[in-house]
Amino acid sequence: METAARALGLGRTRAYQLARANRFPCKIIRTGTSYRVVTADLHRLLVEPDEA
Repeated sequence: METAARALGLGRTRAYQLARANRFPCKIIRTGTSYRVVTADLHRLLVEPDEA
């Protein structure tokens, strides 16, 4: 989550706020208290930002 946030230019706190509100720019999977970013979604967003 934190690595994805840095790649998107977001701070740690803001990234978690967006994830909790279901507004993170790519797909997040929540497992217990952890958040996991779907790598394929992040890659697609970074490589093709106009397509997302």
